[in-house]
Amino acid sequence: MQSKRASFYESLFNTFSGFFISLALAYFVFPLFGMPKSMESSFWIVMIFTVSSIGRNYLIRRVFNFLHVKKERK
Repeated sequence: MQSKRASFYESLFNTFSGFFISLALAYFVFPLFGMPKSMESSFWIVMIFTVSSIGRNYLIRRVFNFLHVKKERK
């Protein structure tokens, strides 16, 4: 079974591995939708999505871990 800390670190590294790709994409894609081409605004928008992604990944991992342990106890 994976510990809560290990789940958090896995989620963190998984999410940040895509952070820089998302940042680059945001910088070039946002202007296509009328948003200004600004590294600062791209950074903060990507950061908001990154933090929400870390939380989402962590919660999903913990739910699946709980269901797996519950299944093994039967």
